[in-house]
Amino acid sequence: MLSFYPGPSKVYDTVGGYLQDAFTSGLLSINHRSPQAMQLVEKTIFLFRKKMGLPASYALYFLSSATEAWEVIGQSLGRGASVHVYNGAFGEKWAGYMGRLGLETVRRAFGPDQPPPLPTCPPGTGLLCLTHNETSNGTMLPGAFLQEARRQTDALICVDATSSMGGVALDWQQADVWLASVQKCFGLPAGLGLLAASPQAIERAAAISERNHYNSLLSLHENFLKNQTVHTPNVLGIYLLGRVLEQVPPVAATYAHLQQRARAFYDFLTEKGFPLLIENQQLRSDTVLVLHTDAATERLRDFLRQRGIQPGSGYGNWKETTLRFANFPALTDADFARLEAALTAYPLPL
Repeated sequence: MLSFYPGPSKVYDTVGGYLQDAFTSGLLSINHRSPQAMQLVEKTIFLFRKKMGLPASYALYFLSSATEAWEVIGQSLGRGASVHVYNGAFGEKWAGYMGRLGLETVRRAFGPDQPPPLPTCPPGTGLLCLTHNETSNGTMLPGAFLQEARRQTDALICVDATSSMGGVALDWQQADVWLASVQKCFGLPAGLGLLAASPQAIERAAAISERNHYNSLLSLHENFLKNQTVHTPNVLGIYLLGRVLEQVPPVAATYAHLQQRARAFYDFLTEKGFPLLIENQQLRSDTVLVLHTDAATERLRDFLRQRGIQPGSGYGNWKETTLRFANFPALTDADFARLEAALTAYPLPL
């Protein structure tokens, strides 16, 4: 079954060979404080900086998931209000989770076909939390939005880039904290989270000095400086990430290809008469492409499955009325040609 699910999604075809290499090399049995483990962490971070363009001043930490990163941010950086600007289920979940951690949360919800409002942060705001690519509805923040937000607030800007990091060329210095996980644009199995932090975020963590939790950001950073992790890490996940980073081109080239393919697929859908969820072209995601299937959702999903294609189900408010399609780097142009052929055979209208 060819999976277009927007995470976990199709893994790179090369991952099977990498798994065998990891087993054969004895890597899976190494001690996580050993020189071999530290060399693995150091090399993977080096490759991440090289291919993703992460500035040398930003730290990179390994966690279990992107949602664990929400917790680390709330516990170690959450002082004052936490302002959340969102238009979908994952941005809303993040706000709710920060509230459950006891933080004062201010919500700025907007519609998926509306441009995001520039944040108005009350005095004492500590964090501005944004979702770069909303996986639930297939929208992405416009390119200039982070620059404008940077000018509007002195709060630390935290960005959930779970379904764009690895596929989109991010302007890292326009935010202080970036989080993601590897089962989307990195083309890997789930189980490894990524958290990048600016010098300003690290300074804030030091000023707050929160050490009540196992993965407090200060502990993460102290171990990062030694090419180590706080907890016994997902050694296999780190190894696989490094191998994938060796094989992929710099992210700018990857992003240019994904943008071209997204535009071509959107044009194909429009030409064939498939309705799109997001009408505003400037807000459509390049990595999560969403059909407004309405009452035909189950029928179209079954039609595609019968042809060996797994679409992504809807999510949140759009669970019953949409289908989502990943446009991640591990998916090939031939995969999209197969998807388009299947959709062409579907009897319209929906």
